[in-house]
Amino acid sequence: MTDISALALLDTSLVEEGEAYRSRWQRTPADPSPSRKPRPRKGHRGRKRHRSDGDCRLEKKQLRVRDLGLGYDSDEIVLFKYCAGACASSRTNYDLALRVLEAGGGVRGRESWLYSPVTTEDWADWAVVQSAVWTQQCDTMRRSFAPSQVAKRKQRGDSSDDEDWDPQTVSVMVTSYQCTGYMCAGLLVFTRVFTNMVFQTTKQKKGKKEPRDSYISPYRKALTQLTNRPLCVDANEHEAFIRQILSRPFKVPIPNYTGPLGLRALGLKRSGVRKALHDPFADGALVLYEPPAISAHDLIKADKDKLPVHVVVDPVLSKVLRPHQREGVKFLWDCVTGRRIPDSYGCIMADEMGLGKTLQCITLVWTLLRQSPDLKPEIDKAIVVSPSSLVRNWYNEVTKWLGGRVQPLAIDGGSKEEIDRKLVNFISQHGLRVPSPVLIISYETFRLHAEVLHKGKVGLVICDEGHRLKNSDNQTYQALNAMKAARRVLISGTPIQNDLLEYFSLVHFVNTGILGTAQEFKRRFEFPILKGRDADASDRDRCAGEEKLKELISVVNRCLIRRTSDILSKYLPVKIEQVVCCRLTPLQRELYRLFLSQAKPAECVQQGRVSMSSLSSITSLKKLCNHPTLIYEKCVEGEDGFAGALELFPPAYSNKAVEPQLSGKMLVLDYILAVTRSTTTDKVVLVSNYTQTLDLFEKLCRARKYLYVRLDGTMSIKKRAKIVERFNSPSNPEFIFMLSSKAGGCGLNLIGANRLVMFDPDWNPANDEQAMARVWRDGQRKTCYIYRLVSTGTIEERILQRQAHKKALSSCVVDEEQDVERHFSLEELKELFTLNEDTLSDTHDSVEDIVKPSVPFSLPPRRFRCRRCVNGRQVRPPAVDADCTSDLSCWHHCVDKRGVRDAVLQASWDVAVSFVFHQRSHEDQRGLV
Repeated sequence: MTDISALALLDTSLVEEGEAYRSRWQRTPADPSPSRKPRPRKGHRGRKRHRSDGDCRLEKKQLRVRDLGLGYDSDEIVLFKYCAGACASSRTNYDLALRVLEAGGGVRGRESWLYSPVTTEDWADWAVVQSAVWTQQCDTMRRSFAPSQVAKRKQRGDSSDDEDWDPQTVSVMVTSYQCTGYMCAGLLVFTRVFTNMVFQTTKQKKGKKEPRDSYISPYRKALTQLTNRPLCVDANEHEAFIRQILSRPFKVPIPNYTGPLGLRALGLKRSGVRKALHDPFADGALVLYEPPAISAHDLIKADKDKLPVHVVVDPVLSKVLRPHQREGVKFLWDCVTGRRIPDSYGCIMADEMGLGKTLQCITLVWTLLRQSPDLKPEIDKAIVVSPSSLVRNWYNEVTKWLGGRVQPLAIDGGSKEEIDRKLVNFISQHGLRVPSPVLIISYETFRLHAEVLHKGKVGLVICDEGHRLKNSDNQTYQALNAMKAARRVLISGTPIQNDLLEYFSLVHFVNTGILGTAQEFKRRFEFPILKGRDADASDRDRCAGEEKLKELISVVNRCLIRRTSDILSKYLPVKIEQVVCCRLTPLQRELYRLFLSQAKPAECVQQGRVSMSSLSSITSLKKLCNHPTLIYEKCVEGEDGFAGALELFPPAYSNKAVEPQLSGKMLVLDYILAVTRSTTTDKVVLVSNYTQTLDLFEKLCRARKYLYVRLDGTMSIKKRAKIVERFNSPSNPEFIFMLSSKAGGCGLNLIGANRLVMFDPDWNPANDEQAMARVWRDGQRKTCYIYRLVSTGTIEERILQRQAHKKALSSCVVDEEQDVERHFSLEELKELFTLNEDTLSDTHDSVEDIVKPSVPFSLPPRRFRCRRCVNGRQVRPPAVDADCTSDLSCWHHCVDKRGVRDAVLQASWDVAVSFVFHQRSHEDQRGLV
């Protein structure tokens, strides 16, 4: 069974030791052999000392196995342990191994080779002999370079052999290699049979040392680092390997991930079916465009790369839009994409204040920047032009609703060179994804730097507070109209402020030519409508005006959307608006009479001449109604109309200190502030058209020790935003916010206060409405009280009446209210410079009762006192559906404080109040206080 030459090489001591171990394995458990010494159990030290000799022998055998190039956990060491007698395994493994060996039969090896069965004795003899032969041959073939083995050889004097032996010069030719495996006790046992081995060894020159190779055995290759790259450096294979790596597509490491790979496509063309950016069938999705239905037959012929897709508003915005805002976004998108009026891409957002026009426009801009039916952005850039006080507010709103999805560029200050550089960078941006696609700029800055912006093209222009473009001849209008932007959106809560020609300018800006030229508009629409609206118009003129009004509305409604503030009743608390008529003090009455008798401005107006002196007279009378201190300097200088007026002032009068008792409105204001401060936790906003009046407010606050802030034209834009944010904080102790209607009456959000005092009226009703809307806005949680103070029987009541006329005109054209009353003729509006001292309210004496004929404009209303009041006292309440947007004839009329709902105004009535109009926005549906 074994080779004779191999037996001659056996170590006799090793064979004897193996025979002794084999005899121990073959003993039965019932007949223990005396050759096996019992294991001592008296202590840990005894066990350790008994096993020391066996452990030494086991270590020697394992060192021999290591020299052969085998690992300690390899199958060969198991074979050596079991067959050469160095096994220290348990009794159970011995018995199991013996039973397997005695069973005989076929044995399966590592390579599934089949061998004939052998007996137990033959297998044991062969294993011992073959292991010894193999060990001695391999030991002779090479020497171990382990430090311990080298040291031992040097002690024996065998160091010269280490210097002569070189693994580089050893060539091993294996002419016969067989591998046989045995399964013993669940372990795979291998043995190798080497035959016809020829060893050739040559010696290097003495003294020349070459670095030894890293491997030890020629039959075991060195350990190498596991990498995926090929071992060769061939150019073709290297290129093939790199192409294989790059051909692997990127896969998101998320199980079952089906979402997009990111916002940026990185120049890769999307594969697969074209689909919308957002799911049009999701719950609450706002779909702006739905592609037309196409049959399956046409779908086969159609070009798949040109099929239109849905346009869906980003769910981040659609989930916060209210129903009327969703409708507004759909209207805006249809207009700017030319789907409502062919070849016209503009519109007017004419919603009243507080309805969220800013949010609707932000939604429109974001949708156009991201998607279209052609699966690409509709526009690449947009410009928002607003008053300087709203630039930062627009920036904050964009950041609030869109977060970091877009980076707007807000220009609210800086040197000319710096602004030009920013505008050049903006206008030169191109492509589907520009870094800063939204520019926010003020009207003044746009006008001064229009040449830079005219060099490029912009996808959309939005003009906030667009009623500033009412005059087509001013430079701002012309600079904006010269922009290369077909899509234009104009935002204005009051598109009609004075006359229809201003309204034409706004419509002409967004959709040029839709109403013809200015002269054609006057001849076709303005003259017939105004003539029919006059109280003295004939039936024929009223019918003609009605026809032209309907025609104008039908044309304009295609590009104008208008919703009134009554929609807010679902979302905001109740607003109580009050027009408070305040009696003049004796000093004011005497100064008023003196001015009318000396300046005689009424004669100029009645003759049809309006000179600069007449305009100056209007300003003087308005300031006198506020407080005599405002015209004190004119009295000192003895200007026209105030000669000798200085004698009417009290002795030792000084304009350095405020004296509320000299002005009826200031006296009422003083009481309102004192009662509010002592009985509530409310904050108050004071609004005036004159900075001199704001100075009086400051003096009053310092005298009463009220904490206040002031915003007027002298404050920088950046500082305005900071003080507004600070005032709106509930923990802020400031009680009063002073506001100039010219500087900050538009767009500011002052929900920190819930009471607003409009100290003096403006000729333009839009200015007053804008200022009064600062507190009744989204976010307000308390009932709002609005006080509009006017001096009884003075020019301020004439201004209030003129506002009613303009609002009636606006309601006809914009709100389409056919039954709006025509209160005053143009002749009566010339009665500005008169003083009515015998009335509680000149406005109440001249209002008409509600006359709603079956056919609009069919019957002229009659002039008489209010039918709901008897002897100046209201006996019949207004209509149930009346609200703050209704005319004053539909409000509550109060001649005493019993009909007033506001406790603060009731406490202030006896001071100088003569009459009050009041109305509430809606019934309290939210239970807010």
